[in-house]
Amino acid sequence: MKRTSSLVTLIVAAGLAAASCAKPVPDREAAIADVLANNADVTIMITDSGLGGLSVAADVAARLSGSGVFRKARIVFYNALFHKIGYNGLDSEAEKARIFDVVLRDMEKRYRPDILLIACNTLSVVYNDTKFSRRPAFPVVGIVETGVDLIAEQFTKTPEASVLIFATKTTIESEAHKKALVARGLPAGRIFGQACHKLAGAIERGTASEETVGYIRQFVGEALAKAGGPGRPLFGSFNCTHYGYVRQQFAEAFAAAGVADIVLLDPNPRMADFLFRAPYLGRHAATDVAVEVVSKLEITPQERDSIGPLLRAVSPAAADALQNYTHDPNLFEVEFKRPAGK
Repeated sequence: MKRTSSLVTLIVAAGLAAASCAKPVPDREAAIADVLANNADVTIMITDSGLGGLSVAADVAARLSGSGVFRKARIVFYNALFHKIGYNGLDSEAEKARIFDVVLRDMEKRYRPDILLIACNTLSVVYNDTKFSRRPAFPVVGIVETGVDLIAEQFTKTPEASVLIFATKTTIESEAHKKALVARGLPAGRIFGQACHKLAGAIERGTASEETVGYIRQFVGEALAKAGGPGRPLFGSFNCTHYGYVRQQFAEAFAAAGVADIVLLDPNPRMADFLFRAPYLGRHAATDVAVEVVSKLEITPQERDSIGPLLRAVSPAAADALQNYTHDPNLFEVEFKRPAGK
């Protein structure tokens, strides 16, 4: 039922550097290493502008329970969605950053987290433009760099291939992944971004619905056209956290377009790898894990029924938290100008 109401080891530093896309702040890696080394009980905040990041929360919950890294871990999934138009429906990057800044400060006030995972590519891009990012009250880890690492690794395995990056409009327009890959020496001419506007919302309404499948077929077709057709070596990358929920539907759309057995990368399961490194594993006999979900907007029964079974296969605790989420219309207060026609 819904309710209303000291030293940093090299291995930890390397893991953290690979896990974040947030603008570096002084001693952030040291701060996370301090949490790992010295906190028996932690609050791990995970956020997204929707429900895609719940897959990261489920993964963290499942892995932590037997890890012994902490004695107790409170995992709070905080839905940062402020209105159904979403961050991608706003007119400017400044407006997105202003609203997300309000959300970040509310997280700090209400939960005092030890670590924040931004399990959202859109908000990971937006984060660097927030005032909060200049002096964060807790260490913040984003997901873009995890995706960049995965793409770079696949290029090493298949250097002749091109990558199709599937993401939201904000993420594609920022070219965050492409810029980072080019900076590593990878060829810009073989990196193709495909904006999948409105797909995340469709996935939440139904992962196998006609609407969702239709969008996927459309976007796969558009991406293939950009890359020169299905005859070239290709791999895909899910750079919106929602898209891992519909891996099968993407694979089927590619097969129907003439690309069978395509490699599809999903950074979600790797985002929190930095939490599970020696020498912190097994410090406690087990980790007592509690999962909560809180949202300003209603998470409809349809949305919970769409995502819930996929979460349950990974973490029953995360699935239960979604079904019993806290709906708090006053979670954070923000005013915004609704763009014309939306």
